[in-house]
Amino acid sequence: MSDLSETILDLCRAIGPEKSICPTDAAKAFAEKRGEDELGWRNHLTDVRRKAVALALEGRLVIYRKGKPVDPENFRGVYRLGVPRVD
Repeated sequence: MSDLSETILDLCRAIGPEKSICPTDAAKAFAEKRGEDELGWRNHLTDVRRKAVALALEGRLVIYRKGKPVDPENFRGVYRLGVPRVD
């Protein structure tokens, strides 16, 4: 698993299944780990989305839009990331 995937999952696990993170949070944390400047995170947004989709397809992550889970292969617009909720 890549460092970016681990960063995304670590952030989501840290806040728990009842909350979600913004993709920019993951990009910023990843850029900070790599020692990049304060705007370097922007270069990782596309990769965050790509990794989030892959993790969601594996069942390890949920992508939310307007508070509801969405199909990871067919969503647009603003989204958030979280770990699957255990009911």
